[in-house]
Amino acid sequence: MSAGEAGPVSGGGEVVVETAVRNVGGLHTRPAAVIAELLAGFAATVTLAVPGKEPATATSAISIAILAAAPGTPVRITGTGADARAAVEAVRELIEEGFGEELAEELAEELSETGGPSTGAPDAAPVAAPPSAPAEHHPARPLGVSPGRVVGPVAVRRGARPVAPSTAERLPAAARPDAVERLERATAHVAEGLRASGERLEGQRREVLLATAVLAADEAVAAAAAAGIRDDGLTPEAAVWRELTRTAERYREAGGRFAERTIDLIDVRDRIIARLRGVELAGLPETGHPVIVVADDLAPADTVALDATTCLALVTEQGGPTSHTAIIARELGIPAIVGAVGATGLADGTLVLVDGSTGELVVQPDAAEQATATGVLTVPPFVGPGRTRDGHLVQLTANIGAPRDAARALERGAEGVGLFRTEFCFLDRTTAPIVEEQVDAYAEVLSAFAGRTVVLRTLDAGSDKPLPFLTPQDEPNPALGVRGYRTSRRDPGVLDDQLQAIAIAAERTAEHPHVMSPMIATVGEAREFVRRARAAGLATVGIMIETPAAVMVAEELCALADFVSVGTNDLAQYTMAADRQSGELAELTDAWQPAVLRMISLVGAAAARTGTPLSVCGEGAADARLAPVLVGLGAQSLSMAARAIPAVGDTLAQATLEQCRRAAEAACAADTPAAAREAAQRALA
Repeated sequence: MSAGEAGPVSGGGEVVVETAVRNVGGLHTRPAAVIAELLAGFAATVTLAVPGKEPATATSAISIAILAAAPGTPVRITGTGADARAAVEAVRELIEEGFGEELAEELAEELSETGGPSTGAPDAAPVAAPPSAPAEHHPARPLGVSPGRVVGPVAVRRGARPVAPSTAERLPAAARPDAVERLERATAHVAEGLRASGERLEGQRREVLLATAVLAADEAVAAAAAAGIRDDGLTPEAAVWRELTRTAERYREAGGRFAERTIDLIDVRDRIIARLRGVELAGLPETGHPVIVVADDLAPADTVALDATTCLALVTEQGGPTSHTAIIARELGIPAIVGAVGATGLADGTLVLVDGSTGELVVQPDAAEQATATGVLTVPPFVGPGRTRDGHLVQLTANIGAPRDAARALERGAEGVGLFRTEFCFLDRTTAPIVEEQVDAYAEVLSAFAGRTVVLRTLDAGSDKPLPFLTPQDEPNPALGVRGYRTSRRDPGVLDDQLQAIAIAAERTAEHPHVMSPMIATVGEAREFVRRARAAGLATVGIMIETPAAVMVAEELCALADFVSVGTNDLAQYTMAADRQSGELAELTDAWQPAVLRMISLVGAAAARTGTPLSVCGEGAADARLAPVLVGLGAQSLSMAARAIPAVGDTLAQATLEQCRRAAEAACAADTPAAAREAAQRALA
């Protein structure tokens, strides 16, 4: 029987179908939970089988995850019962659609060529074998998993794990039924608590917590623990400890993404134990002031509770780039590193520098190292205007990602908003927001910065911000695919609605917003965007320069636009042909790379010749040591994380415009980032 054809293969109404795993992550916790929940609505018994392992009950998310089915792994789905055919087909569709996740490149390619999977017998070799079990539970060195560079005091989470229960105690037979009921009540309480917390959230935090709730209610684990009480006389605490610890070890042995989910099971175990004992688990440190949270590891339920206003960064000894802690930290915008062995040995209050891009962890950083951070606690708010020592004005503005960020930007002394990322209106949705929803959000920020510059970047979907209603779901290289302005080719109405919303917000607030488009690569794209923005009634229209192609035609682009803004993050990525989310390639995407600086120099020269205002945004603009160089290259405005504004303003105030120009020239002439930094520092001395 070929893949995708379901039908009885033996007596008794058994239905079997064969397919293959397609999503990059394989059948990890969330897909496993989706399958288990789906089958709750069918009158059928379904199992999943992969080569070399016993079939797993498909209503048990944990049993499915233990299969460690990686991309390309053949899966045999078997069902019996009244709804067997429908249940098997529903599971097959989920697996073949990839659970809404990125598809493995080999399988996506096959899909486009053949229109379906090519699966052989269940013992066929998978396209990509599951990763081998790691010798350690942490990387060889700290790994950055959520970008951002901050400085602050640590607060170490201590005593989070309950003491293991005794396995020597045995219950008398008469006490065992009540003990099973106690365990069932405790398990149900934990599962319902996690489910209720997840329902109040959105995005990946919601998905992760709901998947953890499914683990807590897993029927296979519950049955095994109950058997431990009835057959072996274990206490409820010992039974659930034994079963979930064994299961966690099987996750760990599976390696890769599955090993990174071990903490999810351990957390479920500990919550059930705490409920049985009538105690509360140790929570996150509460200090009353912003801190860098350090822990051995953090479970999803801990991470979703983090407040980005008081948690400057996360540092864990265990975990990996696809752990749920990493996923949630990225969604919350909190810098994070994992695999920092020995970090929990730090004393509370120790000052550290954390770089969530490179994995750098510096204990007691000196003044120069602190100056490289985008969040230094001891710097007072900036009092503008921004200017060099000889009075040359440089507008210092903030990057914000939602209306709630406006107050913090004003507190830090922002002179305006140089980059308003409007994606927050579109993320975690299956359809585009209506115009009125957007109007309210944009008007809130325009009102907060009344009389000041506010630059709204139109939707930058695609790459690391996919949208199910707008961007392709199976691009082999999303960073080079349909993203930014290019999404308007697929659905022009999304951009036109956004431009209309900005224009209405401007009219409602009597403000004059600036608008710019990301990922403009050609003169034709720039001309069309400017035309559409002006047609919507927007007077000040700019474009972002983020690709070498745009740099090469910068003079023509400047002639078309009212202003241009260099995005250092993407310009570095595309100039150096290095993924800016890769910690291994972080050195290549450093804004101090001479090639990147020379690109900015070309844009600065084009802007000067045409009289076009030039701004710079991105991580480069937040680097206090780089700021004078950017001004020397022609930047008239720098937009950055709000916490970086005081340090950048202070640095610029100590240099003249001529010194900035000499520093720029010296940095561009260097041959390495380190040499560029040194050359600039000498020129500014």
